[in-house]
Amino acid sequence: MKRLFISLLMILAFSAAASASKVVTDSIYSKTLNFTHKYNVYLPDGYDRSDKKYPVVYLLHGMYGGYSDWQEMGKMKLVADELISSGEACEMVIVMPNAGDWDIYKVQNGYYNIPGWNYEDFFFKEFMPEVEKKYRVLSDKGHRAIMGLSMGGGGSVVYCQKHPDMFSSCYAMSAWLDTKYTDEEKARQGDMLHMLNRSVRQNSALDFVDNADENTVKALKSVKWFIDCGDEDSLLDQNVLFYQKMREKKIKAELRVRNSGHNWEYWHTALRLALPFASRSFIQ
Repeated sequence: MKRLFISLLMILAFSAAASASKVVTDSIYSKTLNFTHKYNVYLPDGYDRSDKKYPVVYLLHGMYGGYSDWQEMGKMKLVADELISSGEACEMVIVMPNAGDWDIYKVQNGYYNIPGWNYEDFFFKEFMPEVEKKYRVLSDKGHRAIMGLSMGGGGSVVYCQKHPDMFSSCYAMSAWLDTKYTDEEKARQGDMLHMLNRSVRQNSALDFVDNADENTVKALKSVKWFIDCGDEDSLLDQNVLFYQKMREKKIKAELRVRNSGHNWEYWHTALRLALPFASRSFIQ
């Protein structure tokens, strides 16, 4: 009897492990970038046991970071598991791409096209099609969301601005939305950080709203927008300004300014708001 009991416990433990959510590391070779990129994918509990297709969230990292940041620093799996288990968020696949490296002066970072680093082309023409073919996701606007922190927060906003037909919602955390050159940056012309700064300026999310015509505004209104930035964050002013510009164009957006600055404590908490927001924005 004792042996049978132990066997049953082992079977139950094995079943629980087999059915649990997981984060897998995958890779894709990019012809555009001539480079193999790793990325992480969160698969919800039950993914391996069904033919179900899931909504998909693209979760972008910040500068000095990489594809593993959200799992290692932001405890993404823990947050997603808790929210899905409690019913605050729906079951979803979460994709965490790579767009940089900690050595920001010698290695190119960023989500936009830069000479020698056409990342935006890679993301939309290679990465998304490959991911959505390989994993069982609902690859339409109504079931696709994007979000990110800092550099990734700005990337999320700009990607939605340029492709409002592809995303149901955007949650921007401490978003880097614009930049101006300083004397120090001018003195470093040619290094990778200078190129990144220039690309952020050229893809200014603030200028985009200012220049949006009637048709563009109408398209932007089809996206659910959420801006979240700490009250001690150096990027707060541009996040608030972006929200104000959206209001001026009568584009509905939510704004949260909470305690703290530009750090993982803030983004970990933001993720607990972001995933339910994306869930509510998906077509039911």
